[in-house]
Amino acid sequence: MESTTRTVAELVAARWGDHRPGLACEERTLTQHQFAAGAAARAALLADLLPSGAVPHIGLLLDNTEEFPLWLGAAALAGAAVAGINPTRRGPELARDILHTECPLLITERAQLPLLAGLELPWASARASGAERGRVRVLVTDDEEYGSLLAPYAGAVPDPSRAAPDDRLLLYFTSGSTGAPKAAICSQGRLAAAGQALVRQFGVRADDVHYICMPMFHGNAVIADWAPALAAGAGVALRRRFSASGFLADVRRHRATYFTYVGRAVQYILATEPRPDDRDHPLRLGFGTEAGAVDAAAFERRFGVRLVEGYGSSEGGAAIQWAPGTPTGAVGPAGPGLVVLDPATGRECPPAVLDSAGRLCNGQEAIGELVNRAPNPFEGYWRNPAAEAERRRGGAYWTGDLFYRDTRGYLYFAGRTDDRIRVDGENLAAAMIENIVARYEGAAAVAVYGVPDPVTGDQVMATLAGSFDPAGFAEFLAAQPDLGTKMAPRFVRVVERMPVTATNKIHRARLRREGYACADPVWWRPPGEGTYRRLTREDAEGPLAAAKGPSVGGVGGGAPTARGTAAQ
Repeated sequence: MESTTRTVAELVAARWGDHRPGLACEERTLTQHQFAAGAAARAALLADLLPSGAVPHIGLLLDNTEEFPLWLGAAALAGAAVAGINPTRRGPELARDILHTECPLLITERAQLPLLAGLELPWASARASGAERGRVRVLVTDDEEYGSLLAPYAGAVPDPSRAAPDDRLLLYFTSGSTGAPKAAICSQGRLAAAGQALVRQFGVRADDVHYICMPMFHGNAVIADWAPALAAGAGVALRRRFSASGFLADVRRHRATYFTYVGRAVQYILATEPRPDDRDHPLRLGFGTEAGAVDAAAFERRFGVRLVEGYGSSEGGAAIQWAPGTPTGAVGPAGPGLVVLDPATGRECPPAVLDSAGRLCNGQEAIGELVNRAPNPFEGYWRNPAAEAERRRGGAYWTGDLFYRDTRGYLYFAGRTDDRIRVDGENLAAAMIENIVARYEGAAAVAVYGVPDPVTGDQVMATLAGSFDPAGFAEFLAAQPDLGTKMAPRFVRVVERMPVTATNKIHRARLRREGYACADPVWWRPPGEGTYRRLTREDAEGPLAAAKGPSVGGVGGGAPTARGTAAQ
């Protein structure tokens, strides 16, 4: 698709008359033409269902079924916006997301209906013949009534003329570690441009098939997977929910050539049992974030597939593209306007000093917040001016992410600003400690975060999925040349499986909240000691009793060792 295409509505309409396979989900496949026709029918229905004067938003509470991209296309044609509703949220939180995005129409399926039971929402009457202003009407995509509603619009033809590049198309919630999630805005023009940029970057062709296994309520799947497929006229194959054990079978079945990932997904795939035919597939590229250099290399060795790690703030305010020559561990070169600043002073941080193994030697000075001083496409948050002001400061976009920059201008991710740990007045980046602890032979997954301490401010705590030997772990830490004196974890929680969010990112907010007051075994290193021992109730009521952190009433449950398992 030529770069002159300005809206997603135009991209949808361009699929009209194209009878190649377009959208596969489970046992059903739609042609590109059928996709465009289905989007047009839903756009026509939407025009009749939205109450007069209502905010043109629709909520999608769906797994990755064919209805999700069909309603994305419908919203684009109708000049409306889609709010992806996270089905892992519950009760008041779920109701808050629907109310906050002001959705008069909620599209869902039978499997999700129990989530809506008991929610305090202004529901429209079940048999409403028309739209009711100020109320939420629910359409259930696998009910007979839904088919009856759509039937009169079956002959609709996609008309992109109602859409403009500045029209809101997406309201997608960002997974902040504190407070209620913020709904970032993405316009038709920005999504169309992002899709076309990825087509150029990765050489996406019309005969490619994009495998979407990340949840479509999240920006990654829509912006990095669906949008470039739509822009290139490539096929799309959907998986209802991510499955590590089903990944390769899906790729082969759909002849998939491209996929995106977030968080621990790559690690879960690597944890499946190796097979002699692991390279027997058409997949050529994976694009995502947080796989890490070690897992990316292991994925390429086993499956013969290159993973490209990219960085882009969910809101679109800053992006880093990998380029040939990028050093191992770096995300990519700093583009125009990208700088690393000290949040306290606003001054640029000095370049990183790296040893011969690429390890950071001056993290205290070099790590700062990534800031974009150049013009950028950040379009704000829905009904959240305070959050917008936090991002837009001094005419620049502050990402909320920690980075450092080497002397050649390459940028390295160092975690979220929320993940910074302050021990005895020294600022530590959790991601840097994680990279070191991840070298431990028994670690299948690692998360590092701070727990409150009344004397030092914070103490470093690590959660480790895998096998753990306290003496061996202490020896391992002592042998790491880049582990600073304040960086060694005071507490180590051992889990069978790392808690993750709906997008497969480690659930750091939950780990921080639970601290060492958890049912899993926790090992600790008392002040002045170099070895680890099990944290007991006596420890909690003695040396830790004065801590102004989490309650320790649940300390010490479970077995002393654990073995991590992959997500299925």
